[in-house]
Amino acid sequence: MDIQVIYQGIRNIVFELQKEGVYETTEYEVFLNNEPVLKSSKIVESIYGLKPDTSYTLYLKRGEERSGEITFTTVKESFTLNVKDFGAKGDGIKDDTQFIQAAICSCPEGGRVFVPKGIYKITSIFLKSNLVLEIGKGAILSALTDRGLFPVLPGLIESYDETQEYNLGSWEGNPLDSFASILTGIKAENVVICGEGTIDGCAGFDNWWKNPKDKNIAFRPRMIFLNHCRNVTVTGITVQNSPAWNIHPYFSQDLRFLDIKVLGPANSHNTDGLDPESCENVEIAGCYFSVGDDCIAVKSGKIYMGRKFKVSSKGIHIRQSLMQDGHGAITLGSEIAAGVYDFSVTDCIFRDTDRGLRVKTRRGRGNDSVLDNILFENIKMDHVKAPFVVNSFYFCDPDGKSQYVSSKEKLPVDDRTPSIKSLIFKNIQCENSHYAGAYVYGLPEKKIESLVMENVSISYAENATTGVAAMMIGCEPTCRQGIYLNNIQKVVLKNVTVTGCTGEAVECQEVDELKRF
Repeated sequence: MDIQVIYQGIRNIVFELQKEGVYETTEYEVFLNNEPVLKSSKIVESIYGLKPDTSYTLYLKRGEERSGEITFTTVKESFTLNVKDFGAKGDGIKDDTQFIQAAICSCPEGGRVFVPKGIYKITSIFLKSNLVLEIGKGAILSALTDRGLFPVLPGLIESYDETQEYNLGSWEGNPLDSFASILTGIKAENVVICGEGTIDGCAGFDNWWKNPKDKNIAFRPRMIFLNHCRNVTVTGITVQNSPAWNIHPYFSQDLRFLDIKVLGPANSHNTDGLDPESCENVEIAGCYFSVGDDCIAVKSGKIYMGRKFKVSSKGIHIRQSLMQDGHGAITLGSEIAAGVYDFSVTDCIFRDTDRGLRVKTRRGRGNDSVLDNILFENIKMDHVKAPFVVNSFYFCDPDGKSQYVSSKEKLPVDDRTPSIKSLIFKNIQCENSHYAGAYVYGLPEKKIESLVMENVSISYAENATTGVAAMMIGCEPTCRQGIYLNNIQKVVLKNVTVTGCTGEAVECQEVDELKRF
Protein backbone atom coordinates (compact mmCIF):
# COMPACT_ATOMS: atom_id res chain seq x y z
CA MET A 1 0.00 0.00 0.00
CA ASP A 2 1.35 3.36 -1.03
CA ILE A 3 0.01 6.45 0.74
CA GLN A 4 0.38 10.14 0.18
CA VAL A 5 -0.64 13.03 2.43
CA ILE A 6 -2.55 15.40 0.15
CA TYR A 7 -3.49 18.01 2.76
CA GLN A 8 -1.89 19.07 6.05
CA GLY A 9 -3.88 21.32 8.34
CA ILE A 10 -3.57 22.60 11.88
CA ARG A 11 -5.27 19.65 13.53
CA ASN A 12 -6.09 17.32 10.66
CA ILE A 13 -4.67 15.74 7.53
CA VAL A 14 -6.09 14.06 4.44
CA PHE A 15 -4.26 11.12 2.88
CA GLU A 16 -4.81 9.12 -0.30
CA LEU A 17 -3.99 5.53 -1.18
CA GLN A 18 -2.30 5.06 -4.53
CA LYS A 19 -3.35 2.37 -7.03
CA GLU A 20 -5.70 0.66 -4.57
CA GLY A 21 -8.97 0.88 -6.49
CA VAL A 22 -11.77 3.33 -7.14
CA TYR A 23 -13.18 5.26 -4.16
CA GLU A 24 -13.13 2.22 -1.86
CA THR A 25 -10.77 -0.66 -1.15
CA THR A 26 -10.37 -3.53 1.29
CA GLU A 27 -10.49 -2.35 4.89
CA TYR A 28 -7.24 -1.20 6.47
CA GLU A 29 -6.15 0.19 9.84
CA VAL A 30 -4.42 3.55 10.30
CA PHE A 31 -1.53 3.97 12.73
CA LEU A 32 -0.13 7.27 14.01
CA ASN A 33 3.10 7.12 15.97
CA ASN A 34 2.60 3.34 16.14
CA GLU A 35 -0.85 3.67 17.75
CA PRO A 36 -4.06 2.58 15.92
CA VAL A 37 -6.43 5.52 15.35
CA LEU A 38 -9.11 4.34 12.91
CA LYS A 39 -10.23 1.72 10.42
CA SER A 40 -11.39 2.64 6.93
CA SER A 41 -11.97 1.35 3.43
CA LYS A 42 -11.87 4.73 1.67
CA ILE A 43 -9.18 5.65 -0.83
CA VAL A 44 -9.19 9.24 0.46
CA GLU A 45 -9.43 9.51 4.25
CA SER A 46 -9.06 12.16 6.97
CA ILE A 47 -7.53 12.09 10.44
CA TYR A 48 -8.67 14.62 13.07
CA GLY A 49 -7.72 15.41 16.65
CA LEU A 50 -4.07 16.17 15.90
CA LYS A 51 -1.91 18.76 17.64
CA PRO A 52 -0.62 21.86 15.85
CA ASP A 53 3.01 22.12 14.75
CA THR A 54 3.65 18.48 15.61
CA SER A 55 5.45 15.74 13.69
CA TYR A 56 3.75 12.37 13.19
CA THR A 57 4.57 9.08 11.53
CA LEU A 58 1.82 7.41 9.55
CA TYR A 59 1.41 3.92 8.16
CA LEU A 60 -1.41 1.50 7.29
CA LYS A 61 -1.91 -2.19 7.97
CA ARG A 62 -4.15 -4.74 6.29
CA GLY A 63 -3.66 -8.15 7.83
CA GLU A 64 0.02 -8.92 7.40
CA GLU A 65 0.42 -6.22 4.75
CA ARG A 66 1.91 -2.94 5.88
CA SER A 67 2.47 0.27 3.96
CA GLY A 68 5.63 2.30 4.00
CA GLU A 69 5.97 4.82 6.82
CA ILE A 70 5.71 8.51 6.07
CA THR A 71 6.29 11.53 8.29
CA PHE A 72 4.36 14.80 8.27
CA THR A 73 4.15 17.91 10.43
CA THR A 74 0.91 19.75 11.14
CA VAL A 75 0.60 23.50 10.59
CA LYS A 76 1.30 26.00 13.35
CA GLU A 77 -1.61 27.62 15.17
CA SER A 78 -1.65 30.97 16.96
CA PHE A 79 -4.94 30.77 18.90
CA THR A 80 -8.16 28.77 19.01
CA LEU A 81 -11.37 30.76 19.42
CA ASN A 82 -14.20 28.58 20.72
CA VAL A 83 -17.56 29.98 19.61
CA LYS A 84 -19.08 29.16 23.02
CA ASP A 85 -16.68 31.62 24.61
CA PHE A 86 -18.32 34.29 22.43
CA GLY A 87 -21.84 33.47 23.61
CA ALA A 88 -22.97 30.70 21.26
CA LYS A 89 -25.20 28.19 23.04
CA GLY A 90 -25.44 25.29 20.61
CA ASP A 91 -28.78 24.31 22.15
CA GLY A 92 -30.74 24.04 18.91
CA ILE A 93 -33.02 26.90 19.99
CA LYS A 94 -31.11 30.16 20.33
CA ASP A 95 -29.96 32.03 17.20
CA ASP A 96 -26.16 31.72 17.41
CA THR A 97 -25.36 33.63 14.21
CA GLN A 98 -23.92 36.80 15.75
CA PHE A 99 -21.79 34.90 18.27
CA ILE A 100 -20.18 32.68 15.64
CA GLN A 101 -19.72 35.73 13.43
CA ALA A 102 -18.02 37.57 16.29
CA ALA A 103 -15.55 34.71 16.72
CA ILE A 104 -14.75 34.75 12.99
CA CYS A 105 -14.28 38.51 12.89
CA SER A 106 -12.01 38.32 15.94
CA CYS A 107 -9.85 35.46 14.72
CA PRO A 108 -6.19 36.42 14.21
CA GLU A 109 -4.09 35.20 11.31
CA GLY A 110 -2.93 31.68 11.97
CA GLY A 111 -5.86 31.09 14.30
CA ARG A 112 -8.77 28.69 14.33
CA VAL A 113 -12.46 29.19 15.05
CA PHE A 114 -13.78 26.00 16.65
CA VAL A 115 -17.43 24.94 16.79
CA PRO A 116 -17.76 22.18 19.42
CA LYS A 117 -20.51 19.57 19.73
CA GLY A 118 -24.02 21.04 19.69
CA ILE A 119 -26.77 22.29 17.40
CA TYR A 120 -26.21 25.92 16.39
CA LYS A 121 -29.19 27.69 14.80
CA ILE A 122 -27.90 30.24 12.30
CA THR A 123 -28.73 32.22 9.17
CA SER A 124 -25.76 33.50 7.13
CA ILE A 125 -22.18 33.38 8.37
CA PHE A 126 -19.59 35.44 6.46
CA LEU A 127 -16.05 34.14 6.08
CA LYS A 128 -12.91 36.25 6.06
CA SER A 129 -9.36 35.80 4.78
CA ASN A 130 -6.73 33.76 6.65
CA LEU A 131 -9.32 31.75 8.54
CA VAL A 132 -9.61 28.15 9.70
CA LEU A 133 -13.20 27.26 10.60
CA GLU A 134 -13.47 23.80 12.17
CA ILE A 135 -16.91 22.28 12.71
CA GLY A 136 -16.18 19.65 15.31
CA LYS A 137 -17.51 16.13 15.65
CA GLY A 138 -21.14 16.23 16.73
CA ALA A 139 -21.48 19.92 15.81
CA ILE A 140 -24.31 20.94 13.48
CA LEU A 141 -24.68 24.38 11.94
CA SER A 142 -28.46 24.19 11.55
CA ALA A 143 -29.95 26.87 9.33
CA LEU A 144 -33.09 28.79 10.14
CA THR A 145 -35.64 28.96 7.32
CA ASP A 146 -37.34 32.35 7.86
CA ARG A 147 -36.51 34.38 4.74
CA GLY A 148 -36.86 37.62 6.67
CA LEU A 149 -33.78 36.75 8.73
CA PHE A 150 -31.38 36.31 5.80
CA PRO A 151 -29.35 39.16 4.25
CA VAL A 152 -29.79 39.71 0.50
CA LEU A 153 -26.82 39.89 -1.88
CA PRO A 154 -27.79 42.30 -4.69
CA GLY A 155 -27.15 40.95 -8.16
CA LEU A 156 -25.63 44.16 -9.54
CA ILE A 157 -24.66 47.43 -7.87
CA GLU A 158 -23.61 50.28 -10.16
CA SER A 159 -20.73 52.60 -9.35
CA TYR A 160 -21.59 56.26 -8.72
CA ASP A 161 -20.57 57.20 -12.28
CA GLU A 162 -22.39 54.18 -13.76
CA THR A 163 -19.22 52.87 -15.42
CA GLN A 164 -18.69 49.74 -13.31
CA GLU A 165 -20.75 46.96 -11.76
CA TYR A 166 -20.30 45.11 -8.48
CA ASN A 167 -21.78 41.62 -8.68
CA LEU A 168 -22.67 39.94 -5.39
CA GLY A 169 -25.74 37.78 -5.93
CA SER A 170 -26.06 35.01 -8.51
CA TRP A 171 -28.89 32.74 -9.59
CA GLU A 172 -28.52 30.08 -12.27
CA GLY A 173 -25.88 31.92 -14.28
CA ASN A 174 -27.28 35.45 -14.03
CA PRO A 175 -26.41 38.35 -11.68
CA LEU A 176 -29.63 38.37 -9.63
CA ASP A 177 -30.52 39.15 -6.04
CA SER A 178 -30.07 36.08 -3.87
CA PHE A 179 -30.05 35.40 -0.17
CA ALA A 180 -26.63 35.18 1.43
CA SER A 181 -25.69 31.55 1.86
CA ILE A 182 -25.23 29.66 5.11
CA LEU A 183 -21.46 30.13 4.73
CA THR A 184 -20.64 33.07 2.45
CA GLY A 185 -17.20 34.14 1.28
CA ILE A 186 -16.74 37.42 -0.61
CA LYS A 187 -13.20 37.97 -1.92
CA ALA A 188 -11.80 35.87 0.90
CA GLU A 189 -8.38 34.23 0.59
CA ASN A 190 -6.56 31.44 2.44
CA VAL A 191 -9.64 29.89 4.03
CA VAL A 192 -10.06 26.37 5.44
CA ILE A 193 -13.45 24.89 6.31
CA CYS A 194 -12.91 21.53 7.96
CA GLY A 195 -14.12 19.12 10.58
CA GLU A 196 -16.24 16.07 11.26
CA GLY A 197 -19.43 18.09 11.76
CA THR A 198 -22.38 19.01 9.58
CA ILE A 199 -23.91 22.03 7.89
CA ASP A 200 -27.67 21.43 7.59
CA GLY A 201 -29.79 23.77 5.50
CA CYS A 202 -33.01 22.34 7.02
CA ALA A 203 -34.75 22.87 3.67
CA GLY A 204 -38.06 21.15 3.03
CA PHE A 205 -41.18 21.31 0.91
CA ASP A 206 -42.84 23.59 3.46
CA ASN A 207 -40.13 26.26 3.18
CA TRP A 208 -37.33 26.65 0.62
CA TRP A 209 -38.48 23.90 -1.78
CA LYS A 210 -42.02 25.27 -2.02
CA ASN A 211 -42.46 27.04 -5.38
CA PRO A 212 -38.70 26.72 -5.87
CA LYS A 213 -38.41 28.72 -9.11
CA ASP A 214 -40.21 31.77 -7.75
CA LYS A 215 -38.26 34.76 -6.48
CA ASN A 216 -39.54 35.43 -2.97
CA ILE A 217 -37.76 38.57 -1.72
CA ALA A 218 -34.63 37.08 -3.33
CA PHE A 219 -33.58 33.75 -4.84
CA ARG A 220 -32.76 30.82 -2.57
CA PRO A 221 -29.41 30.64 -0.73
CA ARG A 222 -26.77 27.99 -1.16
CA MET A 223 -25.01 26.19 1.67
CA ILE A 224 -21.53 27.47 0.78
CA PHE A 225 -21.10 30.37 -1.66
CA LEU A 226 -17.56 31.48 -2.57
CA ASN A 227 -17.61 34.69 -4.63
CA HIS A 228 -14.23 35.77 -6.05
CA CYS A 229 -12.34 33.76 -3.44
CA ARG A 230 -8.87 32.27 -3.69
CA ASN A 231 -7.08 29.37 -1.99
CA VAL A 232 -10.02 27.78 -0.19
CA THR A 233 -9.95 24.21 1.15
CA VAL A 234 -13.01 22.32 2.36
CA THR A 235 -12.38 18.95 4.05
CA GLY A 236 -14.26 16.37 6.04
CA ILE A 237 -17.60 18.08 6.64
CA THR A 238 -21.08 16.89 5.67
CA VAL A 239 -23.34 19.34 3.83
CA GLN A 240 -27.03 18.47 3.60
CA ASN A 241 -30.59 19.63 2.93
CA SER A 242 -29.65 22.73 1.00
CA PRO A 243 -32.25 25.32 -0.03
CA ALA A 244 -30.70 25.32 -3.54
CA TRP A 245 -27.26 24.37 -4.89
CA ASN A 246 -25.15 23.00 -2.04
CA ILE A 247 -21.67 24.39 -2.80
CA HIS A 248 -21.28 27.19 -5.34
CA PRO A 249 -17.77 28.51 -6.04
CA TYR A 250 -18.16 31.57 -8.26
CA PHE A 251 -15.32 33.35 -10.12
CA SER A 252 -12.88 31.74 -7.70
CA GLN A 253 -9.46 30.11 -7.99
CA ASP A 254 -7.31 27.47 -6.31
CA LEU A 255 -10.00 25.46 -4.56
CA ARG A 256 -9.86 22.02 -2.93
CA PHE A 257 -12.76 19.83 -1.83
CA LEU A 258 -11.47 16.71 -0.08
CA ASP A 259 -13.32 13.87 1.65
CA ILE A 260 -16.65 15.69 2.06
CA LYS A 261 -20.23 14.41 1.87
CA VAL A 262 -23.03 16.31 0.13
CA LEU A 263 -26.53 14.96 0.75
CA GLY A 264 -30.10 15.77 -0.22
CA PRO A 265 -33.36 13.91 -0.87
CA ALA A 266 -33.71 12.55 -4.39
CA ASN A 267 -36.83 14.67 -4.94
CA SER A 268 -35.40 17.95 -3.64
CA HIS A 269 -35.33 20.89 -6.05
CA ASN A 270 -32.12 22.19 -7.66
CA THR A 271 -29.95 20.74 -4.91
CA ASP A 272 -26.85 20.33 -7.09
CA GLY A 273 -23.93 19.02 -5.07
CA LEU A 274 -21.01 21.19 -6.20
CA ASP A 275 -21.20 23.77 -9.00
CA PRO A 276 -17.93 25.55 -9.87
CA GLU A 277 -18.88 28.53 -12.03
CA SER A 278 -16.18 30.48 -13.89
CA CYS A 279 -13.56 28.91 -11.63
CA GLU A 280 -9.96 27.88 -12.22
CA ASN A 281 -7.77 25.22 -10.64
CA VAL A 282 -10.30 23.15 -8.71
CA GLU A 283 -9.50 19.78 -7.12
CA ILE A 284 -12.31 17.45 -5.99
CA ALA A 285 -11.14 14.18 -4.41
CA GLY A 286 -12.64 11.50 -2.21
CA CYS A 287 -16.10 13.10 -2.10
CA TYR A 288 -19.54 11.48 -1.83
CA PHE A 289 -22.62 13.01 -3.46
CA SER A 290 -26.26 11.94 -3.18
CA VAL A 291 -28.57 14.81 -4.14
CA GLY A 292 -31.78 15.77 -5.91
CA ASP A 293 -30.18 17.24 -9.03
CA ASP A 294 -26.75 17.09 -10.69
CA CYS A 295 -24.00 15.83 -8.37
CA ILE A 296 -21.35 18.10 -9.91
CA ALA A 297 -22.26 20.72 -12.51
CA VAL A 298 -19.57 22.90 -14.08
CA LYS A 299 -20.74 26.28 -15.34
CA SER A 300 -19.47 29.61 -16.67
CA GLY A 301 -22.53 31.86 -16.70
CA LYS A 302 -25.45 32.51 -18.99
CA ILE A 303 -24.94 34.81 -21.94
CA TYR A 304 -24.70 38.11 -19.98
CA MET A 305 -21.95 36.98 -17.60
CA GLY A 306 -20.11 34.95 -20.23
CA ARG A 307 -19.95 37.78 -22.75
CA LYS A 308 -19.17 40.54 -20.27
CA PHE A 309 -16.42 38.84 -18.25
CA LYS A 310 -15.35 35.93 -20.50
CA VAL A 311 -14.16 33.85 -17.53
CA SER A 312 -14.27 30.17 -18.41
CA SER A 313 -14.09 27.24 -16.02
CA LYS A 314 -10.76 25.48 -16.50
CA GLY A 315 -8.34 23.22 -14.73
CA ILE A 316 -11.07 21.34 -12.85
CA HIS A 317 -10.07 17.80 -11.91
CA ILE A 318 -12.23 15.24 -10.10
CA ARG A 319 -11.05 11.86 -8.80
CA GLN A 320 -11.83 9.06 -6.37
CA SER A 321 -15.41 10.20 -5.77
CA LEU A 322 -18.83 8.54 -5.69
CA MET A 323 -21.86 10.15 -7.31
CA GLN A 324 -25.21 8.61 -6.48
CA ASP A 325 -28.93 9.27 -7.05
CA GLY A 326 -28.56 12.59 -8.89
CA HIS A 327 -29.88 13.66 -12.28
CA GLY A 328 -26.38 13.77 -13.70
CA ALA A 329 -23.25 12.40 -12.07
CA ILE A 330 -21.09 14.98 -13.86
CA THR A 331 -22.70 17.78 -15.86
CA LEU A 332 -21.23 20.50 -18.03
CA GLY A 333 -23.77 23.27 -18.40
CA SER A 334 -26.16 24.42 -19.16
CA GLU A 335 -24.91 27.87 -18.15
CA ILE A 336 -21.55 27.69 -19.95
CA ALA A 337 -21.44 30.89 -22.00
CA ALA A 338 -17.71 31.38 -21.30
CA GLY A 339 -16.79 27.74 -21.94
CA VAL A 340 -15.12 24.87 -20.09
CA TYR A 341 -11.52 23.79 -20.75
CA ASP A 342 -9.08 21.23 -19.33
CA PHE A 343 -11.61 19.19 -17.38
CA SER A 344 -11.07 15.63 -16.16
CA VAL A 345 -12.91 12.97 -14.17
CA THR A 346 -10.85 9.92 -13.21
CA ASP A 347 -11.23 6.92 -10.90
CA CYS A 348 -14.86 7.57 -9.94
CA ILE A 349 -18.08 5.62 -9.41
CA PHE A 350 -21.46 6.73 -10.79
CA ARG A 351 -24.33 4.80 -9.23
CA ASP A 352 -28.12 5.11 -9.77
CA THR A 353 -27.92 8.51 -11.47
CA ASP A 354 -30.13 9.42 -14.43
CA ARG A 355 -27.08 10.22 -16.55
CA GLY A 356 -23.35 9.70 -16.18
CA LEU A 357 -21.68 12.38 -18.25
CA ARG A 358 -24.24 15.06 -19.05
CA VAL A 359 -23.42 17.93 -21.42
CA LYS A 360 -26.17 20.54 -21.64
CA THR A 361 -25.74 23.31 -24.18
CA ARG A 362 -27.88 25.07 -26.80
CA ARG A 363 -27.93 27.76 -29.43
CA GLY A 364 -27.79 31.16 -27.79
CA ARG A 365 -25.03 30.31 -25.34
CA GLY A 366 -22.63 32.16 -27.63
CA ASN A 367 -19.39 31.59 -29.51
CA ASP A 368 -17.35 31.88 -26.30
CA SER A 369 -19.17 28.78 -25.07
CA VAL A 370 -16.51 26.24 -26.06
CA LEU A 371 -16.03 22.82 -24.47
CA ASP A 372 -12.54 21.46 -25.07
CA ASN A 373 -10.16 18.87 -23.60
CA ILE A 374 -12.85 17.00 -21.70
CA LEU A 375 -11.60 13.66 -20.31
CA PHE A 376 -13.43 10.85 -18.50
CA GLU A 377 -11.19 7.93 -17.57
CA ASN A 378 -11.41 4.84 -15.38
CA ILE A 379 -15.07 5.20 -14.43
CA LYS A 380 -17.45 2.55 -13.13
CA MET A 381 -21.16 3.13 -13.74
CA ASP A 382 -23.93 0.97 -12.32
CA HIS A 383 -27.66 1.51 -12.93
CA VAL A 384 -27.01 4.80 -14.69
CA LYS A 385 -30.01 5.19 -16.99
CA ALA A 386 -28.06 6.90 -19.79
CA PRO A 387 -24.26 6.78 -19.25
CA PHE A 388 -23.22 9.32 -21.92
CA VAL A 389 -25.47 12.21 -22.95
CA VAL A 390 -24.26 15.18 -24.97
CA ASN A 391 -27.20 17.44 -25.74
CA SER A 392 -26.77 20.52 -27.94
CA PHE A 393 -30.50 21.33 -27.85
CA TYR A 394 -31.14 21.56 -24.10
CA PHE A 395 -34.55 23.19 -23.69
CA CYS A 396 -33.87 25.47 -20.72
CA ASP A 397 -34.87 29.14 -20.37
CA PRO A 398 -38.09 30.79 -21.61
CA ASP A 399 -37.07 30.31 -25.27
CA GLY A 400 -35.80 26.75 -24.73
CA LYS A 401 -38.51 25.15 -26.87
CA SER A 402 -38.42 27.79 -29.60
CA GLN A 403 -37.76 26.92 -33.21
CA TYR A 404 -34.31 28.54 -33.02
CA VAL A 405 -33.14 26.34 -30.15
CA SER A 406 -34.84 23.09 -31.19
CA SER A 407 -34.46 23.06 -34.98
CA LYS A 408 -32.39 20.18 -36.35
CA GLU A 409 -31.81 22.12 -39.55
CA LYS A 410 -28.44 23.68 -40.30
CA LEU A 411 -28.68 27.30 -39.19
CA PRO A 412 -26.19 30.13 -39.82
CA VAL A 413 -23.17 30.22 -37.50
CA ASP A 414 -23.01 33.53 -35.65
CA ASP A 415 -22.05 34.95 -32.27
CA ARG A 416 -24.83 32.93 -30.63
CA THR A 417 -23.44 29.55 -31.69
CA PRO A 418 -21.65 27.39 -29.08
CA SER A 419 -19.17 24.62 -29.90
CA ILE A 420 -17.85 21.33 -28.57
CA LYS A 421 -14.34 20.30 -29.53
CA SER A 422 -12.65 17.32 -27.84
CA LEU A 423 -14.41 14.61 -25.79
CA ILE A 424 -12.40 11.56 -24.61
CA PHE A 425 -13.94 8.60 -22.75
CA LYS A 426 -11.47 5.85 -21.75
CA ASN A 427 -11.58 2.71 -19.61
CA ILE A 428 -15.23 2.99 -18.61
CA GLN A 429 -17.50 0.15 -17.54
CA CYS A 430 -21.27 0.73 -17.67
CA GLU A 431 -23.45 -2.00 -16.19
CA ASN A 432 -27.25 -2.11 -15.82
CA SER A 433 -27.89 0.78 -18.20
CA HIS A 434 -31.49 1.59 -19.09
CA TYR A 435 -32.49 4.16 -21.72
CA ALA A 436 -29.40 4.31 -23.93
CA GLY A 437 -25.71 3.53 -23.80
CA ALA A 438 -24.75 6.87 -25.34
CA TYR A 439 -26.75 9.69 -26.88
CA VAL A 440 -24.47 12.30 -28.46
CA TYR A 441 -26.10 14.97 -30.62
CA GLY A 442 -24.13 17.98 -31.89
CA LEU A 443 -25.34 21.02 -33.79
CA PRO A 444 -25.65 20.54 -37.56
CA GLU A 445 -24.00 23.92 -38.25
CA LYS A 446 -21.23 23.41 -35.65
CA LYS A 447 -20.55 19.71 -35.32
CA ILE A 448 -18.72 18.22 -32.37
CA GLU A 449 -15.12 18.13 -33.57
CA SER A 450 -13.85 14.91 -31.97
CA LEU A 451 -15.26 12.06 -29.89
CA VAL A 452 -13.01 9.23 -28.73
CA MET A 453 -14.35 6.18 -26.87
CA GLU A 454 -11.70 3.64 -25.89
CA ASN A 455 -12.08 0.50 -23.76
CA VAL A 456 -15.73 1.21 -23.05
CA SER A 457 -18.24 -1.53 -22.24
CA ILE A 458 -22.00 -1.04 -21.97
CA SER A 459 -24.59 -3.56 -20.80
CA TYR A 460 -28.20 -3.23 -19.73
CA ALA A 461 -30.34 -3.96 -16.69
CA GLU A 462 -32.49 -7.07 -16.82
CA ASN A 463 -35.59 -4.98 -16.16
CA ALA A 464 -34.43 -1.85 -17.95
CA THR A 465 -36.89 1.04 -17.86
CA THR A 466 -37.90 3.28 -20.74
CA GLY A 467 -37.14 6.98 -20.71
CA VAL A 468 -35.80 10.02 -22.56
CA ALA A 469 -32.01 10.19 -22.66
CA ALA A 470 -31.70 13.91 -23.43
CA MET A 471 -33.95 16.83 -22.52
CA MET A 472 -34.42 18.09 -26.07
CA ILE A 473 -37.29 18.36 -28.52
CA GLY A 474 -37.40 15.25 -30.72
CA CYS A 475 -35.61 12.86 -28.37
CA GLU A 476 -38.07 9.99 -28.04
CA PRO A 477 -38.27 7.53 -25.12
CA THR A 478 -36.06 4.49 -25.60
CA CYS A 479 -35.05 1.33 -23.77
CA ARG A 480 -31.73 -0.45 -24.28
CA GLN A 481 -30.75 1.82 -27.14
CA GLY A 482 -27.11 1.41 -28.12
CA ILE A 483 -24.73 4.24 -29.00
CA TYR A 484 -26.42 7.01 -30.99
CA LEU A 485 -24.16 9.61 -32.60
CA ASN A 486 -25.25 12.63 -34.64
CA ASN A 487 -23.46 15.70 -36.04
CA ILE A 488 -19.86 14.83 -35.22
CA GLN A 489 -16.81 15.44 -37.41
CA LYS A 490 -14.60 12.59 -36.20
CA VAL A 491 -15.46 9.55 -34.09
CA VAL A 492 -12.96 6.96 -32.86
CA LEU A 493 -14.35 3.78 -31.28
CA LYS A 494 -11.60 1.51 -29.98
CA ASN A 495 -12.53 -1.67 -28.11
CA VAL A 496 -16.08 -0.49 -27.50
CA THR A 497 -18.63 -3.21 -26.71
CA VAL A 498 -22.41 -2.92 -26.36
CA THR A 499 -24.14 -6.03 -25.01
CA GLY A 500 -27.90 -6.61 -24.95
CA CYS A 501 -29.11 -3.53 -26.79
CA THR A 502 -32.19 -3.48 -29.00
CA GLY A 503 -31.35 -2.43 -32.53
CA GLU A 504 -27.92 -1.45 -33.74
CA ALA A 505 -25.03 -1.28 -31.31
CA VAL A 506 -23.78 1.91 -32.96
CA GLU A 507 -25.98 4.21 -35.02
CA CYS A 508 -24.37 7.17 -36.76
CA GLN A 509 -25.99 10.08 -38.53
CA GLU A 510 -24.08 13.00 -40.00
CA VAL A 511 -20.73 11.65 -38.80
CA ASP A 512 -18.00 12.77 -41.21
CA GLU A 513 -15.35 10.22 -40.20
CA LEU A 514 -15.75 7.01 -38.20
CA LYS A 515 -12.88 4.76 -37.11
CA ARG A 516 -13.64 1.49 -35.32
CA PHE A 517 -11.00 -0.86 -33.93
